[in-house]
Amino acid sequence: MTVTIAEELLLLAYSEDEGKQLVSSTQLDPALCGAILAELAVNDRIELSDKTVTVKDRAPLGDDELDGVLDRIAAEGRERKPVWWVQKLMSGKPRRRLLTRLVERGVLAEQRGKVLGIFTTTRWPEADGSVEANVRERVASALAGADPDPRTAVLIALLHAAKIDRKVFPGASKERVKQIAEGAWAADAVAKTIAAINAAMMAAVTSAAVAAASTAATS
Repeated sequence: MTVTIAEELLLLAYSEDEGKQLVSSTQLDPALCGAILAELAVNDRIELSDKTVTVKDRAPLGDDELDGVLDRIAAEGRERKPVWWVQKLMSGKPRRRLLTRLVERGVLAEQRGKVLGIFTTTRWPEADGSVEANVRERVASALAGADPDPRTAVLIALLHAAKIDRKVFPGASKERVKQIAEGAWAADAVAKTIAAINAAMMAAVTSAAVAAASTAATS
């Protein structure tokens, strides 16, 4: 089964048995939107730099989420920074859509409940563990020293930026994670993509954290 980088990130960001989120939304959501941009870049649909996101090829990839974002970038009247697009995509709340899509494909299950009989909660435990197992195997191989393909490198960089890597791969070498996350090994195009996504992630996480703190202070 083919899944996107964003979906791979989601599978690793939720505990397998209980389906609980492993990191805060202020960390996960920017990483998820960064994954969407990165996948378009890896597939040569856009080019990412610190300052701009540029469309290279408008041909659809055959994925509704990715193609929808590509169309939005192409339709934008001016060039925008990656962080602008990460924040723009976050406002559309893609996480729920992608989780639901994984449920529809039989990868996850959706379990709803209530806390204290009042607050509604949703968990997303695995229904088919083979998809995540394949992702884990690919990432673990790269962390053990194998040369990662661009998709795997981008995924590792996103896991590191969102602080998911230590929760999912606690025994991995910090030096190896950092090497891949910084794109030191990669061809120029992939390294630029990783650098742009890392910068956008940091800015978006900071912005989200400040907004959350401001909301808490005024409530």
